[in-house]
Amino acid sequence: MDVRPTALERAFALAEDGKPLAVIRETLKHEGYDQGHLSSPTIRKQLIAKTAAAKASA
Repeated sequence: MDVRPTALERAFALAEDGKPLAVIRETLKHEGYDQGHLSSPTIRKQLIAKTAAAKASA
């Protein structure tokens, strides 16, 4: 049985790969996830920070 990650887990995994917010949104949409959580300013800031950290360490 495959366990699909939640939308937030998937979003943060993409951010850890250095994907920008626009790409995260498009990927989640393409994969059939609800993007409602991404409307939170706090979540967006965290994703942007995680993306920036990933790019800085690359």
